[in-house]
Amino acid sequence: MAEAPGMRIAELDNDGLSKVQALEEDIGGCVLALEPRVTLKELSSDQLAKVRVAEEELGVVLMAYEGK
Repeated sequence: MAEAPGMRIAELDNDGLSKVQALEEDIGGCVLALEPRVTLKELSSDQLAKVRVAEEELGVVLMAYEGK
């Protein structure tokens, strides 16, 4: 299996942290803010739907990014 791209916990300023906390309050759960070290792939609605179906089937969180 290929090595996964690096991710790290985002360093948010006070405004960013407030936005994440407001989102957590709104959805009633925790939100993890990560900074990808790759270029995320822009997906069409159809592609995004396919990713979401795969996530549900596999029980994982998937991230699409630009290949080499």
